[in-house]
Amino acid sequence: MVEIGSYRGRSTIVLAGATDVIAIDPHAGNDRGPGEWQSPESEGQRDHEQFLANLERAGVRERVRHVRKPSQDALGELPGPFDAVYVDGAHRYVPALADICAYGARVRPGGTLLIHDSFSSVGVTLAIVRALVPSPEWSYVGRDGSLSEYRRTPSPRVRNGARQLAQLPWFVRNLAIKLALTLRMRPLARALGSEEWPY
Repeated sequence: MVEIGSYRGRSTIVLAGATDVIAIDPHAGNDRGPGEWQSPESEGQRDHEQFLANLERAGVRERVRHVRKPSQDALGELPGPFDAVYVDGAHRYVPALADICAYGARVRPGGTLLIHDSFSSVGVTLAIVRALVPSPEWSYVGRDGSLSEYRRTPSPRVRNGARQLAQLPWFVRNLAIKLALTLRMRPLARALGSEEWPY
C-alpha cells in the first residue's frame, strides 16, 4: 500500500494495522491543512518527529517505509505496480491531479485507488472530475464521507461518470459549510449540517 500524505501518521497507523505501507510525505511545512500552504520548515520537522513517535507508540514502525520527499519526486524510487494507493497529499488542483494520474497509472489492474477529501476539497474534486470522471479505466466504487474508492477495472463511461457527478450536491454543501465557518456564521453552518470543517 502506498500512502501519499501522512502528516502525523493517523491514517498511516490504521493502514499499517492491515498491511505494509510506503508512506510518502516531505514533512516540509507546506500543505499541512486548510490555510496552511506555507508554514515554517520547523513545523514540518515537528510533524516529522511526531509522525515517527506516533508510529512507534502504535507499534507499527517496522511496517512503514517512510519516503521523505514530495510525491512526484518519490515515484521513481518505488517498486510497482501497487495493489492500492491512498491519496491524501496536497489538495491544490495541480498536485492532486499529478498524484491521481501518476500513481493511478501504477496501480495494477483490479487494484484500488482511495482519495481523501474527494467531493470536499475544491482542488481534489476538480482533479477527480478531470482524471477519473471521464476515464474508462476506473470504476467508481463509492464514497464514505470524503473518502472515495475507485477500482482499476473497465467501466461504462456514462454510467460511471454519472455516479460520480451525483456527488456534486454534497460537494456544494461542503463548500457552503466551509464558507459559513470562514465567515464565522456558525448558525448557518449548523443549518447546513455541520459546525466543524468538513473533510
